[in-house]
Amino acid sequence: MRRCPKCNQQFTDEWLTFCTQDGATLVDDLSAGEPPPTLVRPMPPSVSPTEQPTLDMPGRYSPPAEYIPPPVPQSWTPPPPPAYPAKPQQSLAVASMVLGIVSITIGWCCSFGILTSPVALVMGIIALVQIKNDPVKYGGKGFAIGGVVMGALYFAVFIVIILLYGIGIFMGALNS
Repeated sequence: MRRCPKCNQQFTDEWLTFCTQDGATLVDDLSAGEPPPTLVRPMPPSVSPTEQPTLDMPGRYSPPAEYIPPPVPQSWTPPPPPAYPAKPQQSLAVASMVLGIVSITIGWCCSFGILTSPVALVMGIIALVQIKNDPVKYGGKGFAIGGVVMGALYFAVFIVIILLYGIGIFMGALNS
C-alpha cells in the first residue's frame, strides 16, 4: 500500500508512483503493516537527568552559527517550450468570402444580397489593405479577393437586371 505525504490519501495500486490529486511522489505506507522498529530507547527511570548522556562531547566540531551552505547548482534545466509559428489572421477575409457567397446564392431571394454584397465588398477591401500593409500578421488574400469579386458580381448583375426592367417598362410605355 502506498500513501501520499501531502494529502495522506492511500493507494492500493502498486504501479502508481505519483498522487492523482496533487502529483506528489508516493511513499510506502508502513502504518498498514507492522509499526516501524524503534531506533532510540528511552532511558530507564533509575538514571538521573544529570547522568544522562549528551551529545556535547569535548572535541566535537560544531559549525559556526552564521554558516550558510552554498546553493547546489542544478545540473539540468528543462528546455523552453518550442516556439509555435503564429498563423496569420484571416477573419476579415473569410467573412468577406462568406458574405460574397451568401450574396450570390441566397441574396437573390427578396434582394437580400443588397445588404450582404456591400458588406462583403468593404470587408474584402479592408482585408486586402491589411494584408498589403502587414503580410506576416494578416493572411487570406484569396478569400478577400473572392469576397470582393462575388460582392461586385452581385451588384453588376443586379444593376443589369434593373436596367433591363427599366428598358422593358420604357418600351412598354412607348408602345401604348
